Amino acid sequence: MCPERWFRLVQTAVIGSVCFLAVGLAHSGSPHKDLFADLKISRTTGAPSAPFDLKSLDGETVRSEDLAGKVVLLNFWATWCGPCKDEMPSLARLQRRLDPERFRVVTITTDLYPEGIKQFLAQLGIGLPVLFDDAQDVSRRFMVRGLPTTVLLAQDGTQIGRAVGPRAWDSDEAVALIHQVLEGVK
Repeated sequence: MCPERWFRLVQTAVIGSVCFLAVGLAHSGSPHKDLFADLKISRTTGAPSAPFDLKSLDGETVRSEDLAGKVVLLNFWATWCGPCKDEMPSLARLQRRLDPERFRVVTITTDLYPEGIKQFLAQLGIGLPVLFDDAQDVSRRFMVRGLPTTVLLAQDGTQIGRAVGPRAWDSDEAVALIHQVLEGVK
């Protein structure tokens, strides 16, 4: 083989290897990895959030504007929903992993009886805030069609993600997603 041809062959192999490695490194460990897709969360970027005024389990009124400036995970659930029961502990663990001054998990139930909810939460050892949507007005405004439904809100209150069905909210991927949103990466 002539030296010029040999040089071209080596040059092509080196360039191809460098390109292959660059593409591989760009997709592994990228700070902008698509965690929405990994967690099967539909993007709803820019969708305005429905304002709400709901009573909490302890009788206080919570308004959507009270959560302004925080990333919020709204979780719609009910005590009769098996997947909701399975998911609830991971929501509580997620809240414990993140700064409550910057991030909040807020659960919204359509159940009517506070005592049943207290018992449900006590059985699971959950201390998350629970808001009552007994008339399902807020559920309708957020277009909840099945339980559990979880809506991710950015600091400005816009909806940026929606998940229907249970998720492992305390997974490293979910925590990384919340950190991305806290840093302004949507």
